[in-house]
Amino acid sequence: MRTGLIYHPDFLKHDTGHHPENKLRLIKTVEYLDKIDLLNKLENISFEPANENDLKLIHSPEQIVTVKNACSENTAFLDPDTSVSAKSYEISLLAVGGTLKAVHQVAKNKNKNAFCLIRPPGHHSTPSHSMGFCLFNNAAIAVRYLQKRLNHQRILIIDWDAHHGNGTQEAFYDDPTVLYFSTHHYPFYPGTGSSEEKGEKEGFGYNINVPLSSGSGDKEYISAFDQILKPAAEKFKPDFTLISAGFDAHMDDPLGGMAVTDKGFKILTEITMDIANKYCNNKIVSILEGGYNIRTLPKTIAAHLEILTQT
Repeated sequence: MRTGLIYHPDFLKHDTGHHPENKLRLIKTVEYLDKIDLLNKLENISFEPANENDLKLIHSPEQIVTVKNACSENTAFLDPDTSVSAKSYEISLLAVGGTLKAVHQVAKNKNKNAFCLIRPPGHHSTPSHSMGFCLFNNAAIAVRYLQKRLNHQRILIIDWDAHHGNGTQEAFYDDPTVLYFSTHHYPFYPGTGSSEEKGEKEGFGYNINVPLSSGSGDKEYISAFDQILKPAAEKFKPDFTLISAGFDAHMDDPLGGMAVTDKGFKILTEITMDIANKYCNNKIVSILEGGYNIRTLPKTIAAHLEILTQT
């Protein structure tokens, strides 16, 4: 089995203009992966768009209508941060559909793991509100798809984006079947993610935030994974692992304010793979979130993929 790749040129039709989250992120990544002959190590997975019932695994009907109408009316922004265009709703369905196909392939042992090179990203989208460059929460929808349709019970989400995944946290805040672990720049957008946000009701203790100060790099991230994530995963024993793989914590990213290197992301990927090997038969799907330096992002994604594709 090979590492699967979710990618489609239609992702470029989510037209955000000169917004930081723009189509060049994917164009330059595909060009670079081809240039270094890494694309040939990946299996291109064919997939179809999701449907509204898939979105409703997480999102409210009102939110879906709001996004659909904004795109059909070619409204420029859902909020001051979140740009949309006429095709954005359609492409968001394609991104969700690709993510669901990736988890299906890995759950059914058709691919050893998978990387979703998709846009728009998702981890800021709450069950009721699209925000922070995100329309629908690809990772959160994948969790419910795994649980309701693929018979997986305990899902680990590792979110190493520089920004806290408030939408993912909110979706599972009272849910003991989902362990959400986030390292992020704090205090920073969107303002959530303190260490005191631990979940509620039956989900208390299953939401783990590791807020990090500006300029944190490999040492701080690796320490968080070794000292906090590993023991939590050992206790939780996930049967599937998702990565909200934002690469804006990279030292050269214009928005993240952090200092992780390509080597650091490799080590975080290795730690994640060790967890997945130990508890969930290597079942990992990695989903692109942030990362806005067009020059460095392709190399960082390649570093991540070099570890995922190792036999």
